[in-house]
Amino acid sequence: MFFVFGISTKEKNIDFAQTIVCTSCGSYGRLEVFMTYTFFSLFFIPIIKWNKKYYVRSVCCGSLYTIDNDLGKAIERGQKSKIEESELKPLNVNYSKERFCSNCGYIINNDFEYCPKCGKKL
Repeated sequence: MFFVFGISTKEKNIDFAQTIVCTSCGSYGRLEVFMTYTFFSLFFIPIIKWNKKYYVRSVCCGSLYTIDNDLGKAIERGQKSKIEESELKPLNVNYSKERFCSNCGYIINNDFEYCPKCGKKL
């Protein structure tokens, strides 16, 4: 008899979007929330989850922020509909004026209407 088990890390998108004027690039954009976690699986079924962390990504420039776990849980449950600027802790602030595809993250020229890598409308 043998057992199939493993430990992996996964990213889960949370159904949340907030339009803002980005503090890092000054463009009109959107904030998206996602959670990362580590899990133990047995026979490809997740059994235990730990190390949950919540992040916010600015779609306009790709800047990445962390938020408190309590705030992330409230957003995930639908109890919080707005993130204040003071609640964002910069993790990787991208000050470049480059545009990124919100679907695949590819760097895009400002003249394009569609992403050249995945074809999504910008």
